[in-house]
Amino acid sequence: MTRKNDLRVIKTKKILFDTLLKLMKQKNFEKIKISDICEEALINRSTFYAHYEDKYELLIDLFENQKQLLLNELELKETELSSKKYIMKLLSVLIDYIDNNREIYSAIITYNKNGFLIDILIDVIEKDALVRLKNINDIKETNLPLDVIVKFYAGGIINIGISWLTGTENYTKEELLNYMDKLIPDKL
Repeated sequence: MTRKNDLRVIKTKKILFDTLLKLMKQKNFEKIKISDICEEALINRSTFYAHYEDKYELLIDLFENQKQLLLNELELKETELSSKKYIMKLLSVLIDYIDNNREIYSAIITYNKNGFLIDILIDVIEKDALVRLKNINDIKETNLPLDVIVKFYAGGIINIGISWLTGTENYTKEELLNYMDKLIPDKL
């Protein structure tokens, strides 16, 4: 019985996530009402409120779900030997992830200009980079604080990703990686 309930919860949340994303493609998040979500998802308001207090909690849960998916993607990659190789691999993984989930990120960034997603992406990148870069020799040898290095590159990676996602720059993944390879020094 517990497993069935868990599966129903998972299914309901997926429906709510998908519905919210669909609605966010049509209008700004602030204009979406819980009644719109329930009507589109074909669920009762009581079902919505059994899972979430309001639409903001649903949005945060959606973002947390996306954050975990990205973290899982980053963990699949092996630890690199140099900071540059790691940053290049991180950029490649992020671009692939965004490209594979373009519809989700386009809806949130392009149509809603919502800073939540950017905060989540920065958080994911910074946490992964702090853990991995602290053990890399060329980082240990630098006089710069690790958190400054991480924030600098995370901001650049996010801005490049958003520009690429929104189509303001028409570069291929390979071109972006080539440009980053030239911009990032071999030793930080």
